[in-house]
Amino acid sequence: MLHCHIVIAMDTAPPKPARRIVKAACPHDCPDTCALDITVEDGRAVAIRGGDMPFTAGTLCTKVARYLDRTYAPSRILYPMKRIGAKGEGRFTRISWDEALETIAARFKAIAAENPQQILPVSYAGTMGMVSYAAMDRRFFHRLGASLLERTLCSSAGKAGMKITLGGSVGCDPEQASESKLILIWGSNPVISNLHFWSRCQEAKRNGARLIIIDPRRNETAAKCHQHIALYPGTDAALALAMMHVIIAEGLTDADYIAQYTLGFKELAQRVQEWTPERAAGICGISADEIIHLAREYAGTRPAMIRLNYGMQRHSGGGMATRTIACLPALTGAWREAAGGVIMTTADFYGFNHRALEHPELIRGKPRTLNLAALGDALTTADPPVKAAFVYNTNPVAVCPDSRKVMAGFAREDLFTVVHEIFQTDTADYADILLPATTQLEHHDIHKSYGHMYVQASQPAIAPLGECKPNAEVFRLLAARMGFDDACLREADEELCRQALDSGAPALDGITWESLKARGWQRLNVPAAPFANGGFPTPSGKCEFWSETAKAQGHDPLPDYTPPREGPTSNTELAARYPLAFISPPHRHFLNSSFANLDFALKDAGVPSLDIHPDDAASRGIADGAQVCVCNDRGDYTVRARITDSVRPGVVSAPSVWWKKLTADRRNANELTSQAIADMGGAATYYDCLVEVRPAD
Repeated sequence: MLHCHIVIAMDTAPPKPARRIVKAACPHDCPDTCALDITVEDGRAVAIRGGDMPFTAGTLCTKVARYLDRTYAPSRILYPMKRIGAKGEGRFTRISWDEALETIAARFKAIAAENPQQILPVSYAGTMGMVSYAAMDRRFFHRLGASLLERTLCSSAGKAGMKITLGGSVGCDPEQASESKLILIWGSNPVISNLHFWSRCQEAKRNGARLIIIDPRRNETAAKCHQHIALYPGTDAALALAMMHVIIAEGLTDADYIAQYTLGFKELAQRVQEWTPERAAGICGISADEIIHLAREYAGTRPAMIRLNYGMQRHSGGGMATRTIACLPALTGAWREAAGGVIMTTADFYGFNHRALEHPELIRGKPRTLNLAALGDALTTADPPVKAAFVYNTNPVAVCPDSRKVMAGFAREDLFTVVHEIFQTDTADYADILLPATTQLEHHDIHKSYGHMYVQASQPAIAPLGECKPNAEVFRLLAARMGFDDACLREADEELCRQALDSGAPALDGITWESLKARGWQRLNVPAAPFANGGFPTPSGKCEFWSETAKAQGHDPLPDYTPPREGPTSNTELAARYPLAFISPPHRHFLNSSFANLDFALKDAGVPSLDIHPDDAASRGIADGAQVCVCNDRGDYTVRARITDSVRPGVVSAPSVWWKKLTADRRNANELTSQAIADMGGAATYYDCLVEVRPAD
């Protein structure tokens, strides 16, 4: 009997994993707000690349290109924990979400029964999406009756100055910069902090444009520009006033634009008569010829764009400086072209419904307002005292000014502190309850930008790791534990995204949450040259050289110059002891204190350093690479000296912000910075700071 064996070949290879692309947006405090495409296989993100949104056009910075290292970092906080050691030691044990929420609710109820203003939210821009930044959290703390927080660390002086002159955080479209023939990059380093604007500057340069940078240091961008004007920190308004003096005196104005679309030219012309180039040169530490040539070139070139950034407004006169510089394009008619004008931020073009997101009607009574720029004082001397702090979206021990006071506040045994975080930051070490937060890949959000004109949807690519929860979910859960029954405290994240768009603003016409999710992005309905024919969002509808708004706020209604609080001529006694101006610009490998704990960023960053001019180093006996102590009356810290002429004499620069616990002396630049606030917006004044530098012991 014959037996036939039939063999059927089977494909034994494992099935290919399910693969999909998820649209998202970079959440970090950067004007570019890049579009992201996340590749996901079987529930795990395996690749990240730039999305097709036109402004960012598929490219990412080196930090966000490695965002998966952040999401899957082994040092992530994945479970709720409670403190078991002394505050600041960073010792915790795992607990359940039920225990964490019950503990927080019980403490909040007890404190609120005495005075809810003794509870303080502490947050900023660690994530910039509207759901994570300013929605359910604001509703919760409003309903609770907690103290209000002025979030002022970065940009509030400049925004206040822009509002006086232009009516809001508006300006020209950065996407048009490639068509400019002259770009003034003022107080900015776009090679590091505004990459996609810089690509347009390079295109403009290839097309024959001139690039001029105005900054106290020859930064990475200055090395690629045609001219660098190295003014002394905090003297920007004096330079702008002298430019206006030349432009008006030499008849280089656009008389028609001024007549139709500005207010107060006669008064401005009289004011700037006193601001001769020679006077401003003495204040700014540059030559009068530099000022004259800059004014003539700016007024004589069309189109001409001014790109301001926040570095130039982090001093005591920051609001007035921004307000003053913002007057320049109206004098010359630069607004007529799409590639002309001035831009610091595009945020107010969006018209998001912030009232719907935040529900300010939940506020009961008149709670006090505390300033994040003076958090050290708030935590140590406020009356009534702060008895509970809920920290999220920020790392205040590392980033707030005068950080020794901040640390002293968080070290109080009678301060109940909750920290909701991705990593165990310097601030997390002081938490009583530490909660695990999601990264951008794990939650919904909706994004505007302060550096372009596109709205973006960000969708979760993966499920939250461990027991991590997004901000809005934590506040929904806490509201329920507190017994708050307001319907708005139960709304889901996607509903919040829809509410952000439901404002009736013309700029958002045709933009819905569903259309955003489908494409990932949509451009605002804003003209290419928004102020070619006036139409500024000021009370007069014109660019206001003379401003009733400024007068009502107690400011000079005309552009003026406010000297640095800590300057060689404005504070001679202090300058005799601490003669060097200290600035702490963003480190190219960090984003504020984000990424500053990740291995790839730390490897590239090296060690904390201080740039010092050869003349200043020689007079102090400092060698290149030596350890030096940087000090003033507020504190001191130790860094490695880099002797370089990239900083002007009398100025030292320390790239920042390092986590304290990851440095040799467990300190950083904010040992030295001041809680003093700027002239407008309650803003921090990080770059208004005098120090001395000496060889370390």
